[in-house]
Amino acid sequence: MKISTKGRYAVRVMLDLAKQGSGEYIPLLDIAKRQDISEKYLESIVAVLSKNDFLKSLRGKGGGYKLVKRPEEYTVGSILKLVEGSFAPVACLEKKPNRCERAAECETLKMWEGLENLLEEYFGGITLADLIEQENGADYYII
Repeated sequence: MKISTKGRYAVRVMLDLAKQGSGEYIPLLDIAKRQDISEKYLESIVAVLSKNDFLKSLRGKGGGYKLVKRPEEYTVGSILKLVEGSFAPVACLEKKPNRCERAAECETLKMWEGLENLLEEYFGGITLADLIEQENGADYYII
């Protein structure tokens, strides 16, 4: 599985907002500058995050974006799943239930399901708050 640029940037945007911690609306231009990401590209990402109630947005003077919930309530997994779709490493696992004609006799299905479960468990166990703590020297993510 390869996380797309959009997925990586979505995590960076959410983390940037979590680190601001002010509860104030943060202009997209400020985020774009801090993260060295095109403001135009970030517009498509924050649109998805806002539409799915991960972010609140406010237009006009004093506007921008802020988190809907506290940093410890967002997992990296929830952000990536929203933007990427799923952690399915193979096409047959993208839809539930698995409709593959070969699922009953597939000798590798359990292995692919195991990888998907590992990814969900790993990213589902890391919050934005954890990533902030990591910057302060915590080392959570080595398996």
